[in-house]
Amino acid sequence: MILHIDMDAFYASVERLDNPDLKDKCIIVGGTSNRGVVSAASYEARKYGVHSAMPIFQARQRCPDGVFIRPRMERYKEVSGSIMSILKKFTPLVEQVSIDEAFMDITGCERLFGSVRQVGIRIKQEIKDTVHLTCSVGIAPNRFLAKIASDLQKPDGMTIILPDDVPGFIKTLSIRKVPGVGKKTHRQLEKLGIQSLGDVKNYPPKMLIDRLGKYGRRLLELADGVDPTAVEPYSRHKSVSTERTLSKDTKDRDVLNHYLLRHSGEVARQLRKLGMGAKTITLKVKHSDFKQFTRSTTLTLPTRSSETIYREALGLLENYRLTKKVRLIGVGASNLSATSPPVQLNLFEKKIQKNDSWGKVDRTMDRITNKFGKDAIRRATLGEKE
Repeated sequence: MILHIDMDAFYASVERLDNPDLKDKCIIVGGTSNRGVVSAASYEARKYGVHSAMPIFQARQRCPDGVFIRPRMERYKEVSGSIMSILKKFTPLVEQVSIDEAFMDITGCERLFGSVRQVGIRIKQEIKDTVHLTCSVGIAPNRFLAKIASDLQKPDGMTIILPDDVPGFIKTLSIRKVPGVGKKTHRQLEKLGIQSLGDVKNYPPKMLIDRLGKYGRRLLELADGVDPTAVEPYSRHKSVSTERTLSKDTKDRDVLNHYLLRHSGEVARQLRKLGMGAKTITLKVKHSDFKQFTRSTTLTLPTRSSETIYREALGLLENYRLTKKVRLIGVGASNLSATSPPVQLNLFEKKIQKNDSWGKVDRTMDRITNKFGKDAIRRATLGEKE
């Protein structure tokens, strides 16, 4: 049996925990500027239609009496660490999938902790007693059903789907709730008359695979209640990234280059901290009309050099035609692997150099920031447009 633990309105709940005066108020985490987006909203704010990823200015329109708070990621990470430590008391098979949710495989733990219901109750109670927050729990024979179950009785709920209940549950489960069914896929399924996951079994497998490709196969498995995805407690990072909404929309490439330099340094720092290198560098741009675009390039060898990442991201931006002002810009790194110290690419000869001078700079900066904090040292150019 698999458990999915999902903290209730996590960021907002931590803010309320640290400031009891926020009780019963509409808490919106995401900053105080209209330029930002909502990171999280309390359930009181959600009643007004406020949700994550919504622009702050829209959240203000819908919830003018809301309390807008800047995110405190270090505090959220601290609380998250305490929660994950609690979960690991029940089983070593804990896979954290985000700062506020995790899967647990408790198969065979009945003799130690009792029935799955008792385990769920104990976990909820220990989290409440220790960190004074509530969570919702979904319990099912596999991951995808556990994930869906945890969302059915929020907040502070628990839903259990036993093996014998699976066929009946799937038969009536709205296709919208199935992981991987986005707007585009939902439109295709709607045209076929598929309203529930159970409806999938009424169609020939070949037709679904022809229409949906690999996801068609996945959907057929889910309709049979099959999800072989295991809980992996030591799963590797698949990517790292950072982005920022600008203080004002701009087409000024000097300003955009400034943020690329900042983001590239942060992504490289994350990679070095993980002991990983990235072969794929991605540029993310969101325009003033909120339309979003990404551009990527793949290197011959993995890198964790801030200079290499910056030059690749800069090249992507230079080749991108800016027809509208930019609202947000970001840099990402993926296709990760363990790597030796970075090698520098020569921009002109396209050959790999053994010169590791920039790598030495990166490692020196890492030692300083680890000891004195991220603001202790930075490139001089990053102070020009603060």
